[in-house]
Amino acid sequence: MNFLRAKSLIAVIAFVFVLSLGSLFAADETINGAGASFPNPLYQKWALKYYKMNSIKVNYQSIGSGGGIKQIKAKTVNFGASDKPLKAEELNESGLIQFPMVMGGIVPVVNIKGIKAGDIKLNADTLVKIFSGKITNWKAPEIAKLNPGLKLPDKAISVVHRSDGSGSTWLLTNYFSKVSEDWKKNFGNDKVVEWPKGNFYGGKGNEGVASYVERLNGSIGYVEFAYAVQNKLSYISLQNKDGKYVIPSFEAFQAAAAGADWKNAPGFYVVLTDQAGAKSWPITGATFILIYKDQVNAQTAKTMLNYFNWCFENGDKMAEELHYVPMPKPVVEIVKEVWAKEVKTKGNAIWK
Repeated sequence: MNFLRAKSLIAVIAFVFVLSLGSLFAADETINGAGASFPNPLYQKWALKYYKMNSIKVNYQSIGSGGGIKQIKAKTVNFGASDKPLKAEELNESGLIQFPMVMGGIVPVVNIKGIKAGDIKLNADTLVKIFSGKITNWKAPEIAKLNPGLKLPDKAISVVHRSDGSGSTWLLTNYFSKVSEDWKKNFGNDKVVEWPKGNFYGGKGNEGVASYVERLNGSIGYVEFAYAVQNKLSYISLQNKDGKYVIPSFEAFQAAAAGADWKNAPGFYVVLTDQAGAKSWPITGATFILIYKDQVNAQTAKTMLNYFNWCFENGDKMAEELHYVPMPKPVVEIVKEVWAKEVKTKGNAIWK
């Protein structure tokens, strides 16, 4: 009996040991990332598909671009994500590289009773005045002039903005700074700005802004297009640089991205706001991945790059279904060349 008990005990210990080894190896196959909420719907979709195919888990936390930059610099994640590209000097100082993963659009969305998607037209000047607190009612003459025949309520405008450090805010305020000297002087272009006092509300992440707009009658906010579609929010029709009114769409984002010169941009620093073109959406941007040049664990780094490579090679259809614009194949090849040249462990190249 003692022999049998001992044998059973050994079997249990061996089983627990095997489970422990399995957990250890599973941990090696888990990649952690954090940052921009702009690409979050797509990143979650990619990660789920990849896990089903390869049993490799990609944990992505949608905490905003500012949080993603902080976490990668603190080395608490394998990769950071930001809609605000870092300039080459900052990348070099931190030992990082960045590369564009996908492109999309930030869209102003409204909750006005009886107003459907694309119904209300705004130009750059009017949009800036709303977000700077100078136009405070939907019956304002500036809005009425752009929308003859559209029944707008005599109602105060509630402005919903991001409360966290946000690449979406950075893209929006980059656009505002290009089209308005007044905005550039008084508010500037950053992940966080000092919003006016009054009827202004802060939401965390694209998710938070979408939720606020959905609940708050008379509101206007800004979200990545996938959030507008998923939450059935009414987006505006916005006048672009060529003077044409356009609605957000895959084709409009693609048109804005058409002239981007990725090859000659140090650190892939490209900003796609206020691009020329009759079909261009004015607030288009890329979202970027940030990783260290010097990787501590070669296996983890290779697993991570294999995942990003799979996204580039197999994720276009999923991106387009969510209205994101995939990176052009020539740009993807340049990205892989950077991986091969820059990403190393103890001086040895990881991507070959």
